[in-house]
Amino acid sequence: MMGTYVELTIVGEDREACAAAADATLDRMAALEGSLSRYSPDSELSVLVRDGRLSNASDGLLDVLGLARQVSDWGDGAFDITVQPVLDLYASVPSGSLPHDDAIEQALTRVDNQAIQVEGSTVTLDRPDLRITLDGIGKGYIVDQGVAMLRSRGFTNVFLDAGGDLIAGGEKMTGDPWRIGIRHPRGQALQARFDARNRAVATSGDYMQPYSKDYSAHHIVDPRTGRSTTGLASSTVLAPSAARADALATLTMVLGPVKGRELIETLPDCEGYFVSKDLSVTRTSGFAII
Repeated sequence: MMGTYVELTIVGEDREACAAAADATLDRMAALEGSLSRYSPDSELSVLVRDGRLSNASDGLLDVLGLARQVSDWGDGAFDITVQPVLDLYASVPSGSLPHDDAIEQALTRVDNQAIQVEGSTVTLDRPDLRITLDGIGKGYIVDQGVAMLRSRGFTNVFLDAGGDLIAGGEKMTGDPWRIGIRHPRGQALQARFDARNRAVATSGDYMQPYSKDYSAHHIVDPRTGRSTTGLASSTVLAPSAARADALATLTMVLGPVKGRELIETLPDCEGYFVSKDLSVTRTSGFAII
């Protein structure tokens, strides 16, 4: 689902009830993916981009657009869901090559999240050339809604992980907290471990889709410059919701370790763990590793 694996663990006394809850959760997540995906031509997002206007937008799309604008404001434009033209440009050049500067500058003229207008349940695009991606926030939101479905059925001790965007709810069957590992950005070993109860976690890294062998160019680009930032190899963020963790992990990859930590320290119930290109570590004051 969502181009990645989904792992779901439910702690409960009735196996059949757990299985039914799992089915309902995955169905809910699949429906949301169908609404928010840029890959489906019939999704709400695709209809909005194609027609430039969407009436009676779902609560899910409105929630994601609202949070995306808020995160963009926090980072002074370093997070922007209209960055898709720049990403399309990188995808269009041969493997091992990078776009020319003039092509990047041209693509940047189409990056403008201020052109997305929301009034009630109607979303309007002020520009016909906008392209939107929710890849840096939508997966987290879908995880949130999956856990909300579980909680509505009375299950609070749950673990839902969608390719590294996860929620560790409650505790394991043993009564212990869920234990999370942060992958080393230059290998399969663990960089660090920590325990979590009722926390959302997301990690972004240059190793997930590199455009150059030295990881200097990768799929996370600064929407203000059209180029990958060179400060961080990976960013892990803990937050109250997976959507917020997802977006903040992407944003802090762009901001770098110093500005990233400064921002996360100002946000309630959020923590960050940042690994720089030289593999040095910066973390917020409340991020406890074991």
